[in-house]
Amino acid sequence: MQKIEAVIQPSKLDEVKEALVEIGVDGMTILEARGHGRQKGHTEFYRGREYSVDLLPKIKLEIVVTDDLAEKAISAIMGAARTGTIGDGKIFVSKIDDAIRIRNEDRGEAAL
Repeated sequence: MQKIEAVIQPSKLDEVKEALVEIGVDGMTILEARGHGRQKGHTEFYRGREYSVDLLPKIKLEIVVTDDLAEKAISAIMGAARTGTIGDGKIFVSKIDDAIRIRNEDRGEAAL
């Protein structure tokens, strides 16, 4: 099993969710996040004062999939989240040793 964590632009969330559902990803966790990479934020003016906005709104998406579905999921996220500009996000992939469904104690891929 693989855990895929993707940090994407908020405007791309619906497209990414649809792309993942199309390939058969059933469950996902979505978190609102703030951060920056190479963008480094920007400055804004409010009531005549300049403010530095260095933490930009992002969405963090977490999914755990079987090994055979991992590459499809990564491709789906990349295809749906890409705008071609700086700030499109990142994808992190980790190995998952076990998963346990609390309700009935299913383990491994059956728990997904």
